[in-house]
Amino acid sequence: MAPRDPNTLANYGDWGMKHTTVNLKVNFEKQRLEGSVLLELESLTNKESREIILDTNYLSISSVKLDSVDSEWAVKDRVEPYGAPLHVSVPSGVPQGDVVKLDIALETTEQCVGLQWMTPAQTGNKKHPYVYSQCQAILARSIFPCQDTPDVKSTFTFNITSPLPVVASGVPVPSDGKGDGDKLFRFEQKVPIPSYLFALASGDLATARIGKRSVVATGPEALEAAKWELEADIDKFLEVAEKIVFDYQWGEYNVLVLPPSFAYGGMENPIFTFATPTIISGDRQNVDVIAHELSHSWSGNLVGCASWEHFWLNEGWTTYLERRIGAAVYGEPQFDFSAIIGWKSLEDSVSLLGADHEFTKLIVNHKGVDPEDAFSTVPYEKGFHFLYYLDRLVGREHFDKFIPHYFKTWANKSLDSFEFKKTFVDFFEGYGNPEIKKKVAQIPWEEKFYTPGLPPKPDFNTAYVDSCLALAEKWKNEDYKPTSKDIESFTANQTLVFLQAIQTFPQPLSAERSHLLGTTYNISSSKNVELKSAYYAISLRAGDRQELPGVVDLISSVGRMKFVRPLYRKLNELDRDLAVKTFKENKDFYPSTTKGQLQRDLGLK
Repeated sequence: MAPRDPNTLANYGDWGMKHTTVNLKVNFEKQRLEGSVLLELESLTNKESREIILDTNYLSISSVKLDSVDSEWAVKDRVEPYGAPLHVSVPSGVPQGDVVKLDIALETTEQCVGLQWMTPAQTGNKKHPYVYSQCQAILARSIFPCQDTPDVKSTFTFNITSPLPVVASGVPVPSDGKGDGDKLFRFEQKVPIPSYLFALASGDLATARIGKRSVVATGPEALEAAKWELEADIDKFLEVAEKIVFDYQWGEYNVLVLPPSFAYGGMENPIFTFATPTIISGDRQNVDVIAHELSHSWSGNLVGCASWEHFWLNEGWTTYLERRIGAAVYGEPQFDFSAIIGWKSLEDSVSLLGADHEFTKLIVNHKGVDPEDAFSTVPYEKGFHFLYYLDRLVGREHFDKFIPHYFKTWANKSLDSFEFKKTFVDFFEGYGNPEIKKKVAQIPWEEKFYTPGLPPKPDFNTAYVDSCLALAEKWKNEDYKPTSKDIESFTANQTLVFLQAIQTFPQPLSAERSHLLGTTYNISSSKNVELKSAYYAISLRAGDRQELPGVVDLISSVGRMKFVRPLYRKLNELDRDLAVKTFKENKDFYPSTTKGQLQRDLGLK
């Protein structure tokens, strides 16, 4: 069969990955992973395919054995942006259904884009080095040769040797972790997963229980705060998700809170969600990130898109489930409130890309495209809106019967948008409700899949938002006298909507009024980085120099690009010398991605 994923060079239509065993040693001194990978591949043709082609990207490969015998192999020329394919000769072919074993000795290189190495200075307690992987979308190929496509799933065995504790996207297997020096950490993943969900991290880690099936892992200095933040909601989230879909399939659901310098938001690696430390805000107001990543345990991880062209099947479903969980736990209006915030981010993405841009469609053409370049909130929010449209079309009671059917039908498999369409149509064709059947027959699928720009905007319940915007409107009057009671009834996200509205005022607040806002509402002393960064953006625009120590403290202690890049840009406008001095003092704290972006933002590169 012809591969349907344009972002891989592997001939996965000829060979099916059955099991992957990674045997890797973490070498912190060299900042390399060293070892081997054993791939078990089933022949999908009857001796017709005479070579196995795998994805690699800047890997150092020293040997390849086919069924324990040295094999003829070559890493061919690079095909940008996809790396260099590894070709392994299978001279006589293999009968259909037979399995071969490829044993590949390898070492990662300095150009490995799938690993982030951190010096002790970049971690929370600054005592030990740290490494973590981030393989989505096509970065696993920089760690080990693989069929690097979401259209292929295999079970995994992890054998990771490190002097420091290790977590991975598998269930831990008891092993001897005592004593000094290198220790072997073993994990098994018995649910088949695609290569982009391969994950490992190693560093100074401690764990605490946060639910019946869950632990949190993070640096010892941050453990108590992380435990408090997450323990109230994890079991509730799991219980609600299981009622909406069906039983959780992965055994454990754990959260790894990464060091403060982590550049991103979160990653839904099975067993261990990798999360930004900025969710630990001291108010339990940013745990919707966990509801989202948990929802991926069904949408994306259990049932996933066949290629990144159909990424909405992962993120649209996950955003829909996240909002259903939020509504069940916090009250029905939460669904619409979250969707309204999401609509704003969708408008921003469409505005940035252009309303006619290819990347604003549900189904995107990725031929010759790096999936990272197409990344935006479009698959999340436009995908959500398509599913919400289907939900409203057939009615929530009936859509709720389709949800478990869909996930059971495609469990442990990958699908594209057209297979989703057939599953949906077939379900309601045989549902026994003529009225719904008639509605489903009139869905304009082509239009929904291929029309760029914004989808039709639903009528949201705006009660939660109206109060935020009404308060912002009052701040346009210089004589308005605020009190702490203004935001007493607000959730953190409502306060965020209020602050974002202030940011968009045609004229900035005066320094005095901006400072009054921060002190009256006690925002600058908040532990919630979302709120602090939104407030500091207002204070910098207002020229309030009293808040500069707080701004500097924030951008010196957090590496998430969502926060530090806008604040550095605004600080640079107000006080360039302070911005450059702060960056130079903290450049060893930031990961290479953040450091490079900040150098560009500050004109230092």
